[in-house]
Amino acid sequence: MIGNAGLVIQQPTILQPEERSYNGGGIGSSNRMMDFLEEPIPGVGTYDDFNTIDWVREKSRDRDRHREITNKSKESTWALIHSVSDAFSGWLLMLLIGLLSGSLAGLIDISAHWMTDLKEGICTEGLWFNHEHCCWDSKYVTFEDKDKCPKWSSWSQLLISTDEGAFAYIVNYFMYVLWALLFAFLAVSLVKVFAPYACGSGIPEIKTILSGFIIRGYLGKWTLIIKTITLVLAVSSGLSLGKEGPLVHVACCCGNILCHCFNKYRKNEAKRREVLSAAAAAGVSVAFGAPIGGVLFSLEEVSYYFPLKTLWRSFFAALVAAFTLRSINPFGNSRLVLFYVEFHTPWHLFELVPFILLGIFGGLWGALFIRTNIAWCRKRKTTQLGKYPVIEVLVVTAITAILAFPNEYTRMSTSELISELFNDCGLLDSSKLCDYENRFNTSKGDELPDRPAGAGVYSAMWQLALTLIMKIVITIFTFGMKIPSGLFIPSMAVGAIAGRLLGVGMEQLAYYHHDWGIFNSWCSQGADCITPGLYAMVGAAACLGGVTRMTVSLVVIMFELTGGLEYIVPLMAAAMTSKWVADALGREGIYDAHIRLNGYPFLEAKEEFAHKTLAMDVMKPRRNDPLLTVLTQDSMTVEDVETIISETTYSGFPVVVSRESQRLVGFVLRRDLIISIENARKKQDGVVSTSIIYFTEHSPPMPPYTPHTLKLRNILDLSPFTVTDLTPMEIVVDIFRKLGLRQCLVTHNGRLLGIITKKDVLKHIAQMANQDPDSILFN
Repeated sequence: MIGNAGLVIQQPTILQPEERSYNGGGIGSSNRMMDFLEEPIPGVGTYDDFNTIDWVREKSRDRDRHREITNKSKESTWALIHSVSDAFSGWLLMLLIGLLSGSLAGLIDISAHWMTDLKEGICTEGLWFNHEHCCWDSKYVTFEDKDKCPKWSSWSQLLISTDEGAFAYIVNYFMYVLWALLFAFLAVSLVKVFAPYACGSGIPEIKTILSGFIIRGYLGKWTLIIKTITLVLAVSSGLSLGKEGPLVHVACCCGNILCHCFNKYRKNEAKRREVLSAAAAAGVSVAFGAPIGGVLFSLEEVSYYFPLKTLWRSFFAALVAAFTLRSINPFGNSRLVLFYVEFHTPWHLFELVPFILLGIFGGLWGALFIRTNIAWCRKRKTTQLGKYPVIEVLVVTAITAILAFPNEYTRMSTSELISELFNDCGLLDSSKLCDYENRFNTSKGDELPDRPAGAGVYSAMWQLALTLIMKIVITIFTFGMKIPSGLFIPSMAVGAIAGRLLGVGMEQLAYYHHDWGIFNSWCSQGADCITPGLYAMVGAAACLGGVTRMTVSLVVIMFELTGGLEYIVPLMAAAMTSKWVADALGREGIYDAHIRLNGYPFLEAKEEFAHKTLAMDVMKPRRNDPLLTVLTQDSMTVEDVETIISETTYSGFPVVVSRESQRLVGFVLRRDLIISIENARKKQDGVVSTSIIYFTEHSPPMPPYTPHTLKLRNILDLSPFTVTDLTPMEIVVDIFRKLGLRQCLVTHNGRLLGIITKKDVLKHIAQMANQDPDSILFN
């Protein structure tokens, strides 16, 4: 009993082994009670598609399995070996997930890099080289003209033998758009035909699956194959999307498929979700080259149940995945990501002001993006637009490609753009962002002092401003289309552009007004005071935090990217500011918003339930509703039960002593009932429609020559969770969150009154928040 709330939770009962019982007329009698569950029946204890698992039952089954193995290990050497292998299987599974995730991530990185460059030309030395690798050892490449090399031919050079003039520009423009449309068409067609679940980032669905919901096929082999192929195509098409979110989905597919190799994980849905939590960590590890950030991302953002053992295994899986990707070396620079940077100039306390301004911008952008993207996705679901996914993808791709080609910052891949924006200018940089006056008049080696911006910097600022507007608008329409699409990279790009613009502005302000009070104490003339690349990094963290509402994991991912611990404070300031601002404008992150849009039964653990309602206000049936459908423990025939099953769609049924007393005995799942009755009918001739079903331990004596009775006590949950009708709903919601319940029975003085399901709880929360309660329906 908790306080005087009236909450009663029945503890699981330890059942003694069932005894065979013979009732009635002695030898030759045909009324022996049949117990078909002394041997496990295939399918009993499993779940239908789009149902929620019973966490309590799954954990209890795993404890029983572990206890049995431990007890047997003392009996023989073979049993001891089996016990050791069972304990080691989890670590072996993590090793395999890390190896497979890292290998697929390397393959995706290499392929996407090559296909992105294919839109602009090909390598005449070898078609399989991308632009950078093609010109790696060319003697004609200089730092000023690093894109010019005789081994690389643009499409205009191949088709009309010249790279100069308006016609050559038009040919390159046309080929760029054509390749983008081809890649996008292949991506959306493969998803539509072979694996509809391969679209999107996959993180909202993975959060829902980890909370206990079952979506068959979402983590299957076809989804893995098609997502891997189409992710490369989608990224290469130049659309405003990233591969980092979908890599989490890819890693979870690897984890789910490999689970089938181990009985412990194949047969237990709760144990499998522990593996998927670790796989999500491996996915982020290879996406950003951030193993620790991956573990924290899994803990903070996607996992529902995360015991300490899963933390260790997640760390191991993330470590193996990062090591595998590092061994493949997809970018040829011994780094795990394309935009790894190192800054050398320390930041000053005053710079926290622009960093916080970037945090405010990130929060505003995050809130704006979530509202507009959800509105567009809702329009797609509720109008004719959703029926034409191929046309939608091709139209958005055409608009993106046509707008992107004239601007070098939109034409390059988003990862390369972020790399350029994060870069700290050195003597050998030929980028327009590093086109400062007097850039070679320095005696400080490769570190350059603050200096006046040249024409290239001003030109780059205009182009970046246009790029910022385009990225903000086009990402809204891109995320949620029927192709693999991540949000990490586009969000980081928006923030990095805003940060670089502000950083260059601050740099020029410090150069021309170094005698101002805010600068003169720490920034003398000719010193290297401001690092624009650091502002880009802080802006990227702020915008990503505004969209996803990540905090701790975001900061760790960002400092693992840069390799610098001294920039944690600016990153923390920006991440927290963006979260505060975004939360003030809307409580949900993008993934939670998409979970609600799709009607997934996800019970958010972070939000408090503050309303003073009682269990009796939420339970079914309500007043004037038909009575609750129940089974009796010893008076219903097979035909009666089959009629109830055919006339209802409920996932389970309470079992009572009798309809008059309504005293609760237990709870039985619909799927287990169907499978058990079908199995009994197939395997025993004596079970007919008039056979009585018993949920009791012993049956009363029966007259001779009556039909076989069917004993189904073993599928009965004798300790369902119950609360009284006066239990406050805030306690009921807490029980559902912390124990992962599917349903809870409501009693009054031991008599069954009603039932509360997870969906009832979600509908009630939506109703209390003035939302449409029918939106909590998976579609």
